[in-house]
Amino acid sequence: QVQLVESGGGLVEAGGSLRLSCVVSGRFRTYVMAWFRQPPGKEREFVAAISWSGDTTYYADSVNGRFTISRDNAKYTLYLQMNTLKREDTADYYCAARKAIATTFANQYEYWGQGTQVAVSS
Repeated sequence: QVQLVESGGGLVEAGGSLRLSCVVSGRFRTYVMAWFRQPPGKEREFVAAISWSGDTTYYADSVNGRFTISRDNAKYTLYLQMNTLKREDTADYYCAARKAIATTFANQYEYWGQGTQVAVSS
């Protein structure tokens, strides 16, 4: 059974930074990992993804250059460093895992965490 547990969310002022973490049980090194977010009243959207080795990353245009996805396979942990946060980054953030290649489609990820809330104030 694969379990994903996010942490690191909170309230931050616009322009600030947060780092999200996602600890994974199971065969972490074999999974492609991703972050998605769901703003209030909106659908879940892709944020970033990373290959199992960490060599390849993908970003949504809205966060490219501000967010960095990374993973530490020795610690079974996925990270999302979020810099220069904007009000529109306010959302529940979820980590997700799948065994095949990275994709931006949420319905193609097999495993999900419970989410962590990020609120950005102006």
